[in-house]
Amino acid sequence: MAWMPEFLVLALLGGLGIALIAAPLGVFMVWQRQSYFGATLAHSALLGVSLGLFWNIDLSLSVIALSLLIAFGIHQLARKTQLSSDTLLGILAHSSLALGLVLLSLQNNVQIDIMSYLFGDILSITPTDLLLIAAVGLITLLFYLKHWRDLLNITLNRELAQVEGIAVKRIQLQYVLLLALMIALSMKIVGVLLVTSLLIIPAAAARRLATTPQTMLFFSLILGVVSVIGGLAASFVWDIPTGPAIVLAATLIFLMLLNKKAPN
Repeated sequence: MAWMPEFLVLALLGGLGIALIAAPLGVFMVWQRQSYFGATLAHSALLGVSLGLFWNIDLSLSVIALSLLIAFGIHQLARKTQLSSDTLLGILAHSSLALGLVLLSLQNNVQIDIMSYLFGDILSITPTDLLLIAAVGLITLLFYLKHWRDLLNITLNRELAQVEGIAVKRIQLQYVLLLALMIALSMKIVGVLLVTSLLIIPAAAARRLATTPQTMLFFSLILGVVSVIGGLAASFVWDIPTGPAIVLAATLIFLMLLNKKAPN
């Protein structure tokens, strides 16, 4: 890729890395109907930016740390509160986003492009970001190699999986923490308002092509990669925002497959 500018190479590698991480997390998000959970984590990422600026620490680290904390808190609260999960997630999503915006407005001496955090700025990816994405990708791979069958059993019947000796709570906690890491890292790719779509849309489209969980994962990987490449190409050709372009590319693929009859 010597003919490509370095920033485009970094953007492409970062986008492809996130797409490959999002695929296995996204299929289980679709199966377990946890899209609102992902949206809550995405909204809380902006609070991580605000706190990073307030304490003058690296923004990527502050977003990752807060996302992990929010994910753990949601996991614990869901077990102990009498509120429905949708109500709890709705409260946390909107309150964390509102608090983040308020904190940003109070920091008059800080000049940041809020739109890049809301809708992404993939061209600002750095080699350090790529290392973080690679590390999370490796952790995700190891997690799925060890727990793929367990996650399938939990998805099909949580109570039966627990009876069979599967550590349901521990595995689910590890899953949501990985989800938090992925969402924190995706902020530069598609932004906090669109990151959940990168998890859901390729997985939902892959469902129209798959006959088994394994093939759904495979097609989700392929469609995620195609979405990133298509979005980057569209952004370059028509000079449109890259994050939204990636999401629109994924949406177009989904719409093309929408009328396809799902395999039996």
